[in-house]
Amino acid sequence: MIPQDFIQQLLGRLDIVEVVDRHVKLKKAGQNYSACCPFHSEKTPSFSVSPTKQFYHCFGCGAHGTAISFLMEYNGMGFREAVQELAEGVGMSMPEEANHEQSIEKARVSATLGEVMTAAMQFYRRQLKTSITAVDYLKGRGLTGEISAKFGLGYAPDDWQGLKGAVEDYTTSALRDCGLVIDSDEGRRYDRFRDRVMFPILDQRGNVIGFGGRVIGKGEPKYLNSPETPLFEKGRELYGLFHAKRAIRDENTVIVVEGYMDVVALAQSGVENAVATLGTATTPMHVEKLLRLADNLVFCFDGDKAGQRAAWRALEQALPVIQDGKEVRFLFLPAEDDPDTFVRQRGKEAFLTELKNAKPLSVFLLDELRSQVDPTSDEGKARLMTLAKPLIGQVTAPALALMLRRKLADEIGLSAIEIERVVPLSAQIGQVTNATRPGASYNNDRSSRSDAVDWGKSKFEKSSFRRKGPEAGAPAPRVKPPPSGPAVQAIARMLVKPVLANIFDLGVDDTDETALGAAFRVATFIRDHDGEGINHAVIMEHFRPTGDWIFVNQASLLLSEVDIDRLDLDTEFQETLERLRADAASVARRADVMRRARDLGLG
Repeated sequence: MIPQDFIQQLLGRLDIVEVVDRHVKLKKAGQNYSACCPFHSEKTPSFSVSPTKQFYHCFGCGAHGTAISFLMEYNGMGFREAVQELAEGVGMSMPEEANHEQSIEKARVSATLGEVMTAAMQFYRRQLKTSITAVDYLKGRGLTGEISAKFGLGYAPDDWQGLKGAVEDYTTSALRDCGLVIDSDEGRRYDRFRDRVMFPILDQRGNVIGFGGRVIGKGEPKYLNSPETPLFEKGRELYGLFHAKRAIRDENTVIVVEGYMDVVALAQSGVENAVATLGTATTPMHVEKLLRLADNLVFCFDGDKAGQRAAWRALEQALPVIQDGKEVRFLFLPAEDDPDTFVRQRGKEAFLTELKNAKPLSVFLLDELRSQVDPTSDEGKARLMTLAKPLIGQVTAPALALMLRRKLADEIGLSAIEIERVVPLSAQIGQVTNATRPGASYNNDRSSRSDAVDWGKSKFEKSSFRRKGPEAGAPAPRVKPPPSGPAVQAIARMLVKPVLANIFDLGVDDTDETALGAAFRVATFIRDHDGEGINHAVIMEHFRPTGDWIFVNQASLLLSEVDIDRLDLDTEFQETLERLRADAASVARRADVMRRARDLGLG
């Protein structure tokens, strides 16, 4: 768990301009800095970074947040990963885990394993230069030396203990813990990878965490992957993501293929936004990670039965995590082709043409179910509905769930009311709305606003006000925040000038979940810290995992529409408080009238 005071100290040391500028080149524009938005395609800069607010905002697509949320969105990181990278950049050590000794040991082990994996990668790369067979194999697959070097390809020699040439101590336990060697029951140690072309698997920072080995010639298994280790978890990692991130952002599309060679061959042809799963089926974590990086996700599989099965498994994993505004599609190449052979024989443009014809998730879902029934008979239609019900019921995106139900109703000839009785939507949408509301995945108990909040498990959810950006080259329209009442306006002014919290004197029940309750808790948070080290970014990150986030986020959006320097914050805050007091008095009067009416038997 990461204590909130650590987050506060971290944000106090960071300069968001420096953080963003490492990834997106900024230019001075008045008091702020600007650039073309990294989250949607545009030619006219609409992305602004404020050094005073320590905040970024895009007037085109609505993306906004702190230095932490920028790394999470830009790099597809989890909350803890982003905090750790920023902390390391300013020389702060992450808070120790509950068990100090375990924390130290875990860090030591990770560092040791990382060094061993790097040494192994360098060894395999040296071996590739000396192996004519391996070089000829890669040339035969159409790969150049340049692309092989970019992806760090290597060769594991046909030697039972080849890694003796990579490390000083072949008996070290780190080799086993990395999955590079196997200890037999007889006590003999030997290399896991032998006579194979080696594909290093990198994490999002470019560190080697595993390997995939492709056999040269005949042999089984054709591909051999690193086992699960303290560094490597197959269900989370994706091959090629480190190299593909920039292209994924530029294209706003990520392509998932089945093999390492597919990723490398596509990259060589100029299709650089492809990644591959690592010897395992697609997981919900894969889908969530990729949909944080792009709005469009395309699964590209072979057209044979195995490819169809893999695609269906991917669809099942995507259903619970897909969001409205995101699109998941499925591309099936001819049965005799995979992406590697297809792009080598027909070229980049032919592949991109196929990509445009990929099936939307909704079409693929109903096509597959329809193929299992007789859609012309009543019994077949009933069977279709039975098969579709549990799948559509997993969809947590309200608009998509509604569209799928309508498609199903049209398919079997039922009205919207009739399909609602069989595959109910209203109850699910109510649950989904609460479940997906920003901050709702956290414990909203007010007592949880302490250093015990489990920030480590948090996951950045894009603002409910985030919009899809304009088409490439089009002028970016200004994203208007939703209409805001006086309570949200009060929060906005406290974001700019936290000292105003000292004059927020409205008596509010702490359990009040309205915007007024949120304003009360923002003021309380600021006063509890005496305003020390409190700024816009700190307040935002404090309330991100709470039910108040939706109001604090709305207040932040409101600030993007005004010239703060021209505001008379003190006067306007007093006027806002007067409006809130008047509203409270009006509510009290209405309640009193209703009470008297009930007492007289009129209500």
